Amino acid sequence: MSAVNDEKGRTSMPSNTMKAAVLQKPMQITMETRIRPVPTQGEVLVRVRSVGVCGSDVHYYTHGRIGPFVVKSPLVLGHEMSGTIEAVGENVLEARIGERVAVEPGIPDRVCEYCRIGRYNLCANIRFMATPPHDGAFVEYVAVPSDFAFKLPDHVSLDEGALMEPLSVGVYAIHRSGLKAGQSVLIIGAGPIGLVTLQAARAAGAGSIIVLDLDAGRLAIAKKLGATQTVNSSEGLPLEQVHALTDGCGTDIVFDAAGSPKTASLAVHLVKRGGRIVMIGFALEDNFPYPLVSAMAKEVDIVTVFRYANVYPSAIGLVAEGRIDLKSLVTHRFPLEQAERALQLSDRREDGVVKAMVQV
Repeated sequence: MSAVNDEKGRTSMPSNTMKAAVLQKPMQITMETRIRPVPTQGEVLVRVRSVGVCGSDVHYYTHGRIGPFVVKSPLVLGHEMSGTIEAVGENVLEARIGERVAVEPGIPDRVCEYCRIGRYNLCANIRFMATPPHDGAFVEYVAVPSDFAFKLPDHVSLDEGALMEPLSVGVYAIHRSGLKAGQSVLIIGAGPIGLVTLQAARAAGAGSIIVLDLDAGRLAIAKKLGATQTVNSSEGLPLEQVHALTDGCGTDIVFDAAGSPKTASLAVHLVKRGGRIVMIGFALEDNFPYPLVSAMAKEVDIVTVFRYANVYPSAIGLVAEGRIDLKSLVTHRFPLEQAERALQLSDRREDGVVKAMVQV
């Protein structure tokens, strides 16, 4: 469907269409015109305003897959989103029109055993934005269930609203860790997920918080956001540096927010005996060597994190109360037409990028 010209010769789009940035194949995004969704019963139509570029978006853009999730047909990326409700379907109060909302991007079937016990992130039939084959938010409009569109307080920005998604990962990781007040924490990776996990750990009462990365700029941000110590792995052996800070013991909990075979193995040697490892980041490889015997000899608990469940309201509350700083993560902004540039910048970590936002 093509654009049309109005009576003054200006180019406009038909009222039932929208623009979309579509991944055609790895390393190729094209702009398309698509039919605008119509909200059905229980849904709201959200005018997309702000979308964060996530590491998973970058993996799909560069490699076309993450483990078992493979891009087999054109896909719209982007799942960290906020916007404004412009229309509602049946059984949704019209008073919601005009609300600024953060959208939780994973919609479960609500009837399986995992949904019934509240662990809907494990629902086998979940429809998660920008995970094949489900389209994401690099578009002008999305229709979503009303109860997955969370109203933002007036003083919380739309950029912050979009970043409730990665923050929810960090908050959920803290829940999974069983962190107790005063316990020591090491976070491997000072990307957006590592930085929100850092802040969530601080809000939960962690004692010392060490952040490990090889990017000095990101470590400086980690320090600003509450890290008690930072370790630059490019300046020496990370094992020796962390042990020097912990009397050779390691920390009570290690969060691996980097998601690589190297960091997964490193975590085993950095955690305290009887401690806990929380694996957040996804490695591209589904199988890789792992020092399991070393982990068993230290009686380490290994906990994994898959997205999140039931944490969006608390994430919004933490930001609204000023206990979490999301604004400091945003370093770059791009219009929808330059979504591919945002992905490329994030992939190459150019120009000091931490979080690139696509603003529609």
